[in-house]
Amino acid sequence: MDINSIRLVIDVVRQASFAGAARQRDVDPSSVSRMIAAVEEQLGFRIFQRTTRSMSLTEAGERYVRRAELALQELDAAAEEATALGTVPRGRLRVTASVAFGNRCLVPLLPKFRTEFPELQLELILTDSNLDLVSEGIDLAIRLGPGVSGDLVGAKLFDTRYRVCASPAYLDGVSRPKRPADLSALSCLLFTFPGFRSRWLFRNRRGDVSEVAVHGDLLLSNALALRDCARAGLGPALLPDWLIDEDLTGRKLVDLFPDWQVTATTFDTAAYVLYPNRAFLPVKVRRTIDFLRRHLVKQTTRARR
Repeated sequence: MDINSIRLVIDVVRQASFAGAARQRDVDPSSVSRMIAAVEEQLGFRIFQRTTRSMSLTEAGERYVRRAELALQELDAAAEEATALGTVPRGRLRVTASVAFGNRCLVPLLPKFRTEFPELQLELILTDSNLDLVSEGIDLAIRLGPGVSGDLVGAKLFDTRYRVCASPAYLDGVSRPKRPADLSALSCLLFTFPGFRSRWLFRNRRGDVSEVAVHGDLLLSNALALRDCARAGLGPALLPDWLIDEDLTGRKLVDLFPDWQVTATTFDTAAYVLYPNRAFLPVKVRRTIDFLRRHLVKQTTRARR
């Protein structure tokens, strides 16, 4: 039995359907069905229990898949170790990040990435949904938040901070808020994520935390759109520093409370690069993580000076 057939079985399990595995491989579902049937005939037992409405692993199938996954990991590790020395990363690399972070922080790095890794085929998936890395066949994810959770592993790229910002034009037309509590009298621009649209938290230099209720008539689900609306003078917005550093330097936006730390969730947030918890880390993934650490940390450090 060839390795590709075993990988197909694993793909069907992860996608929970023949059709899902077919979409992932860009082949006809009928060909996947025929290949699985051929594998089962070779093995002499059914891997999948199929009905018109559902599909599940048989008991024998569960045991086979569990051992097969381990065997494939060992084979991949052996091939990786044997070819790593003296070679450059090659093949396809799938990376996902939010739309705003991808456009602001990753897309500008693509020329350097292409120069450093000319034999890598990069698929950059920008979405504000947290995709399942295993079922979607994704190698790396960059996510923003308080820490790593679930079955993923990874490393911190850089700490993030939030600012309450507004445009100079907006501030010319209102009484500029002097204290965080003054925001309650203004119509703010709100992010639709839970926790971001009803109250913001402020911490002063003594460490005292205060909660400020916020409201507004304009709610947006994308950080880029939120920033653009703030720049257009539509109101104050809570925005991450990696998105607005150039706007603050260029005076397109003004930090309303530079002496306060601000957040909607927790004050300790960061950008993390995450990957599935595998027995080994492919060279292409390891080298990409090193690349992101070098350039993103340098990028954010320069912007904060």
